[in-house]
This record gives sequence, C-alpha cells and structure tokens, in this order.
Amino acid sequence: MAYRDLQAFIAALEKRGELMRISAPVSPILEITEIAGRVMKRGGPALLFERVEGSDFPLLINAMGSDARMALALGAESLDEIGGDVARYLDFGNYTSLGNLVRFAPRLPRLAACFPHRRRLRLTRPPCQQVIEREPDLSALPVLHCWPQDGGRFFTLPLVFTKLPGARTQNCGMYRMQVLDKTSTAMHWHKHKDGSAIYEAWRARGGKMPVAVALGCGPEITYAATAPLPPGLDEMLLAGFLRRRPVALTKCVSSDLWVPRDAQFVLEGYVDTEEPPVWEGPFGDHTGYYSLADWYPRFHVTCVTRRRNPVYPATVVGRPPMEDCYLAKATERIFLPVLKLQMPQLCDLCLPFEGVFHNCAVVSVRNDFPGAARTVMNAMWGMGQMRYTKLIVAVDASVDPRDTGAVLAAVLQNADPASDYLLSDGPLDALDHSSDRALYGARLGVDATAKPGVTPRPGRYALLPVQKRAPGDGREAALAALEAEGVSFAVALDDTVDLADRSEVLWRVFNNIDAGRDLVVKDGKIALDATKKLPGEGLTRPWPDDITMSPEMAARVDARWEEYGF
Repeated sequence: MAYRDLQAFIAALEKRGELMRISAPVSPILEITEIAGRVMKRGGPALLFERVEGSDFPLLINAMGSDARMALALGAESLDEIGGDVARYLDFGNYTSLGNLVRFAPRLPRLAACFPHRRRLRLTRPPCQQVIEREPDLSALPVLHCWPQDGGRFFTLPLVFTKLPGARTQNCGMYRMQVLDKTSTAMHWHKHKDGSAIYEAWRARGGKMPVAVALGCGPEITYAATAPLPPGLDEMLLAGFLRRRPVALTKCVSSDLWVPRDAQFVLEGYVDTEEPPVWEGPFGDHTGYYSLADWYPRFHVTCVTRRRNPVYPATVVGRPPMEDCYLAKATERIFLPVLKLQMPQLCDLCLPFEGVFHNCAVVSVRNDFPGAARTVMNAMWGMGQMRYTKLIVAVDASVDPRDTGAVLAAVLQNADPASDYLLSDGPLDALDHSSDRALYGARLGVDATAKPGVTPRPGRYALLPVQKRAPGDGREAALAALEAEGVSFAVALDDTVDLADRSEVLWRVFNNIDAGRDLVVKDGKIALDATKKLPGEGLTRPWPDDITMSPEMAARVDARWEEYGF
C-alpha cells in the first residue's frame, strides 16, 4: 500500500501498536536523543513527542526502527518480500517468450507507477504549501542537538533536492544539515556523494545553485533518498516502485525544483558557489564516533513552506543498533537481486549492524570454480557504494551470513592467511577514521569458503585487553597471544572494551582496523590490532571520540522515565 503522507503512516503505526505518544514536555537539546536512543537499542516503538520545548510542532522519531516497521513503511510483510519483487522484475525469463510475457503482464503496470507525476495544473494549494513563510526562521522547528560534542543542531532526515545545470532529472539525497542561524545551514556534501558532484558542476559554472529540502515525506520516499542508486537515476522512480503509485510532485514557490507535494515542510533556497565554505561539525555519526569538523557549503533558506499542522521528522544515529540500521537492512534485501544479476555466484548478503554499512559485508557464494569467492569480492569493490566496503568475508552457500558464530568458525577453519586473505588498496568511506589517509586505505577480503581437498584448519581465536601506553602495544600483545596453544587468530582491543559483548567487539574491530597496517601474519596465524591508534602509529588525522551522552542528561532522563509514560 502507498501512504498518502506521513500522517497516514503514523496512523498505521498507531493501529498496529507500533507508536507511543509522549505528552510530557521534552527538550530537543540532548534529551530526545537520550530517550530515543534507549528505546532504539531495546527494540522499542516509534515515538511521537507532542510537546517539544521551543517549538509548536510535534516530532516523530524511530518510525522505521525495526524490521517490522521498515517493512510496513515500504508496504510489505517483510523486506525479503520486496527483494523477491525486484528479483521477479529482473528475471529476463519473464520477457523472452509470448507465454511468459502474458503470464507476467499483470505485473507490468507497476513499472508505469515508477514515474513521478509533476502536477502543473493546481486548483488548490498542495499540502506542503498550505502555509508560505517568506521570512523564514529555522529556530521555530524542533531541530535536534543530538550529542554533547555536536557542533550545533542538525536536521537529520532531510531530503535534499538538486539537479545539474540545465538538467531536468533531479537528485534526491539525504545529507545532514547543521543550523548556522535562522536562515542558513551547512550542507554536508562530502566526497563520493551525488550532491557533491552536482555542487562541483555548479561551482564550475559559478553563481547560485537552487536547493530544496523536503522534510517529512511518505516513508517510501524517505527511504528512496538513502538508496544507493546510480548517478542520474531519479530516486523518485524507486519510491514510485515501492509505493506502487507515482510520487506526486509540486513545483517550489521560489525555484524550478520539484518536491513531493505531501511533505510536511519544504525549505527553499540556494547555495552560492562563489561564497566561502563554512565550518561544520563535529557530529555524532552512525559509526558510533564523532565525525570531525570540516568545511562545507552554506545553504541559504529564502522561503519555508509547510502544512497547517505538520509533524517534524527526525532520527538520531550512534553506536548500533539505531534506527538507521533498518534502512541499511532494507537496502541489503532490496538490492541483493541486483547484485546477484551481475554476480551469479553470489547467494546471499549480510551487512552486519556492527559494520555500520560500509565497514563489513558477509557474502555467501557458490564455489562453481576456483577463485569464485575472490571474483565476487573484486566485483563488489568495483560496484557503486560497495566499493567503500573495508572488509568482505565470503563463506559457502550452506553458511548463513547472518550467523556470526558460523561465519567466525568458517574463517578459522577455511581461511589460510597465505592464500585466502586478499589486500586491496582503494577508496574508503569518508567516515572511516582508521586509515592513515582520508578517503583511501586498505580493504581486506577473506575467502572463508571450504576448498576441495583441503582439510579444515584447527584453531581458535583469542581476544586480548590492552592498556595501551605506547605505539605498537596492541600489535605486540596480539603477536604474543599467538604463542598460546591452539590460538590461530588473536585480536588486541583496548581494555575499556567489554570482551564478553560480541557486538561491541565486532563494532570495534570493524571500525578500528586498517588491514594494511594492523594485520600481521606469523607462521600461518593472524594477529590483529583493533586498538585505538596513537600518533606514533602513522596517523595523520585525529582519532575521533566515542559518542556518549553526558552523565547529567542520562540522570535527567532516568529521573523522568515514568513521566514520559514508560
């Protein structure tokens, strides 16, 4: 089913018992983050804060923060159901004979629903323009200050619409926006993102680049803005496919950009490409660490349009699991058929929450020929957003890539460091902090599939807490642990890590290693240094702080927990 607007999705959540209303007054400065973060990590419901201090607008958060709500958002019983739909449309067998085409014909109208509808004839104002504010004031919105070290308040679910100079096709991406004052924000267009490429095209031309930001669209549209589509492909096509109905667009009041007519708010304005960039950040990011401050373009808001009674959408990110993990899960299941079409040996894919989207992927493959796993890994590193994946582990088709224990066992038994560990330097995500260089570093592929005629290797792994005082302490501790009988894989971690918490261990390993620097092979065994790196270990950038809430705010939320209604 397609949701008419965000209010319809809220009603669907409430009907299913998936939404909790909080009528107690709450602050957008840290307090909502602490409440929502606790609920997210416990698998709790969507939250609708009805009284946000300093604003007249209610705030919705965690609306897509579970498998069930993510599937509901996309109009399906499960995310695998959507992946199955995609697979059927990609099955060329449905189009290669008249009989098959006739049988598949009832599904074809759904493809026509993909194309967005630009409503040029307007007898009444579209919902997103029921109120037009020519003198905008961003301080009227309940924008969150998420974490103590954040540089300010951030829009965290903005749908940013832009287009190349002279183009008709638009791009819609989700980029955080730090509020600078009542009429401007920073625009976090970092390298590798379509928004950055479009900005550079406008900068080469010079002048002002029109930008429109939609807040609070239907959930299918919001998801589509996060999807890893090829450059030049309109995200509204994917939204239409998911909705089974075209996305209705309306023209902005002050520019020729088109936005979803059922949005709650629209911020219209421009980026002056000849204006100096502004200092943006830090920001508590989805990696669980603060991303460092840097220079980014300034977005000038010249007009705000909205509904008469809008709901402001938000999310908070941090150490997983958080709400954004389920958007990544949707991408994993929806785009798996696309990957399988290009890599026939690929059976399944898991992006572990601890890998924060770009740090780890586990794939199951069919070993149809020698090197099949390596073929899949190399193909993934050459494909779209997958090229930034820092670690890829390949297991046999019989192994569930979501079963962490089974995957670890396969690595220990089947992966020979001499032949099954593949190092490949290449681009990394802008948020990776472990590499000696920004945006570039070592990527590791591990072929943990069983090899014909090769006896599984005996061995176990060891986790070492290290109180690090000097460069190299982590590496030396891991190497020393290999001397213990039966240990074939040793991992050094900071002594602040709870070694009994497998999720935390994996999160630290995926975030903190650069395989070219931190992985050592000795006598057919692996030593891995997953500690925080010191300046003397080759770093050219500051190591970011972990994201943690202030003790004062945590205590405040403890004291008010029952008042919120929990």
